[in-house]
Amino acid sequence: MPLRPVQVNIKALDHAALGRFWAEALGWQAHAPGATTYVGPAGDLVWPHPTLVGIDVVPVPDPKTAVKNRVHLDLATTSAAHQAELVARLRTLGATPADVGQGDVPWVVLADPEGNEFCVLEPRDVYRDTGPIAAVVVDCADPRAMAAFWGEATDWAVRSRTDDMAVLRSAAGVGPYLELFRVPVPKTAPDRVHLDLLPYPGDDKEAEVTRLRALGAADLDIGQGDAPWTCLTDPEAHEFCVLSLP
Repeated sequence: MPLRPVQVNIKALDHAALGRFWAEALGWQAHAPGATTYVGPAGDLVWPHPTLVGIDVVPVPDPKTAVKNRVHLDLATTSAAHQAELVARLRTLGATPADVGQGDVPWVVLADPEGNEFCVLEPRDVYRDTGPIAAVVVDCADPRAMAAFWGEATDWAVRSRTDDMAVLRSAAGVGPYLELFRVPVPKTAPDRVHLDLLPYPGDDKEAEVTRLRALGAADLDIGQGDAPWTCLTDPEAHEFCVLSLP
């Protein structure tokens, strides 16, 4: 069956420090199960989480460039006071204001301590049950075509689709949304943020990768060598990985 999105992968010079930032930002907990820092709900490490999408912060040797990531997180708030409190708290944790050309909007654009852009949204009813991450947002040229790919690639259902925006969410109606927004600027550099997908127990990872290639995914070599995960790009060259079952 199709794959499930299980985590957002964020590259970092200091994965432990950035993991702590995101744990504090989301009210979650940073775990260090190996060479990366995983951020998930507080308590014992549960991976994959049955309803939420976690964050896996991965060490890399190079800092983020000035190029805006084409994938970012939107954080949910419950009131105007909560939005203001969260923005203030994030600033004390090391977030900084970011100008991505947003103009006068009701949400606040920030960058994490390593420069990755994210948004703190004003309260919206649609995100009242998502948890702290409202949405994983992807810039793209053709939201309709991208929704067709991601709807087939994953077990998330397409909720809406227009020329300007497409929205997907878990078929069970839990966790964050995947939102595909049309932007005029083409992709020019690798992203430091991407989705990781996981097969269901009993499914064949290599068969799933073959299926993704048939849908329009392409192989990606980032020097991963003989890793247990497979690196791919979607039809608009956004990077993502297919992980192996634990």
